[in-house]
Amino acid sequence: MDYLYTKNGRPLKRRGDDLFSSSGTHVGRIRGEKVFDSTGRYAGTVVGDRVIYRSTHSASISSPFVQRDSAGFGRTNRAGTGVWGDEPPFPD
Repeated sequence: MDYLYTKNGRPLKRRGDDLFSSSGTHVGRIRGEKVFDSTGRYAGTVVGDRVIYRSTHSASISSPFVQRDSAGFGRTNRAGTGVWGDEPPFPD
């Protein structure tokens, strides 16, 4: 299990290809270096240990998936990064 962070430093738990917010909400699935939400819409790109929303990738689509539950976790936020892109649209 790995941890990633959003552009603004919110922690995300990676379990296989699935991403979960700190509350345990299933926020996305990783395909290559792109992250897609449960409807198959682009939600972000993995850049190092960050997930960044890049509008140039927003036309990408994937197949939808059924969200799974996960236990929440406690992990501190990191400082934001100046990498090009925006905060992904993940719920807390």
